[in-house]
Amino acid sequence: MWTPRPSRRIVSPAPATLLLRLLLLAGAANAAPPLVGVSPQDEAYFATQVIACRDGSGSFPRSRLNDGYCDCADGTDEPGTSACPEGKFYCRNIGDTPRLLFSSFVNDKICDCCDGSDEYESGIHCQNTCRNIKYIAEAADGGSDLSVTHLDANTNEFMGKHAIAMEDHIQNNNSKDLVQKIRGLRMALVFELGLLVCIFAFCIARRRTRTRRRQHILKRK
Repeated sequence: MWTPRPSRRIVSPAPATLLLRLLLLAGAANAAPPLVGVSPQDEAYFATQVIACRDGSGSFPRSRLNDGYCDCADGTDEPGTSACPEGKFYCRNIGDTPRLLFSSFVNDKICDCCDGSDEYESGIHCQNTCRNIKYIAEAADGGSDLSVTHLDANTNEFMGKHAIAMEDHIQNNNSKDLVQKIRGLRMALVFELGLLVCIFAFCIARRRTRTRRRQHILKRK
């Protein structure tokens, strides 16, 4: 005797379960801030939920990483912002030489990293000028110490670059001030000339009036 096979039923997860999964995924995505300004060698250091300041002054939760507020005196918690004066920003410069910047160079509207990663919130567009060089072999021979030494050697280059940029900015401002001063001098000269003409015309008119009065008095006598 033939008996029908029981039909397979596909059990879908309850709506509450789906909602819970979505919330967990969203929370996991928001709980991991981007590691901006962090070198690949230091990514593991920032992987924990509570991160210690490198100078031993305290610790901070991972949610405060790159939040724009300085929690560590040495800038451990702000590698990707300019909030900490002692902070350092790491330019990955894929294909070129990695570099280390002072935190004051981040989002200052001057492109310092050849990949433009230091100006991610300044509102300007930095073109990727990184050269495709074989830096991996050099880094493999010397390790991370070679990279750090090479980065520290380029500090003067960046300071010079910013000094030149500041000088250009000052020169532009001085040029604008000079133009405004020249315009002000011109207006002052025109005003003074007009005033002198008015005084001269007033003096001539007054002299003529006096001359006429004298002539009139002499005629009456």
